[in-house]
Amino acid sequence: MNKPEVPDFLRNIRIVLARPSHPGNIGSAARAMKTMGLSQLWLVAPKAFPSEEADTLASGAVDVLRAARVVESLGEALAGVTVAAAMTSRRRELTAPLSVPREAAPELVARAQAGETVALVFGNETFGLSIEEVEMCNRLVTIPGNPAYFSLNLAMAVQVMTYELFSHVDVGVEYLKAEGEAATSDEVEGMCAHLEQAMARIGYFERRNSERLMRRMRALFNRAGMRREEIDILRGFYKQVIRAADGHVPPAKS
Repeated sequence: MNKPEVPDFLRNIRIVLARPSHPGNIGSAARAMKTMGLSQLWLVAPKAFPSEEADTLASGAVDVLRAARVVESLGEALAGVTVAAAMTSRRRELTAPLSVPREAAPELVARAQAGETVALVFGNETFGLSIEEVEMCNRLVTIPGNPAYFSLNLAMAVQVMTYELFSHVDVGVEYLKAEGEAATSDEVEGMCAHLEQAMARIGYFERRNSERLMRRMRALFNRAGMRREEIDILRGFYKQVIRAADGHVPPAKS
């Protein structure tokens, strides 16, 4: 099966890093983005960029770094944006409702799919977003965690949020499943009969209840959802077991 295409509307989602201090986090964030089908990276007054460290930690996502937009203010990064979600975990005197990624993601994806430009705004590694930066956004999102110790790295936060967005995109994993035709019930039964023959030939049933054992083996193979290729492999093995039991042992490979 061919790999599915990532939908074009994901280009309508911007990841905005406001005043990032560590270039390594920029590179790791780019890698997280590309893994989840996103490509629009905006950097607001980064301390060090471009950077060899960022390139190294981006791994195969250096193209995202090369295409990144660098601006001096968050206002510039939000130009043309209709929905801006501030990623924050601090208590603030703000009236906008606070949601978690799972609650926020459906709307953000739907708005991007409708052609609107959506932004996820992440703050500085040490201080997060300022109150003024949060007030420039119209959504507040926080990633829940252990109240006694919540210390999520910037790139990790980007990964969590971008994964949640991608989970609402219609891109399945069917292409990763093993190819091949499912075995029919009569093919599984034939394989079990062959197994029973091999086990009998080597004396496996001498002190065992063959009927009960084979009933359990049939249940096991039926539960496994066998493929035809797997049936062929096992029957080839059983054939060699029977040949060995009959004294027809093939020469060892050198």
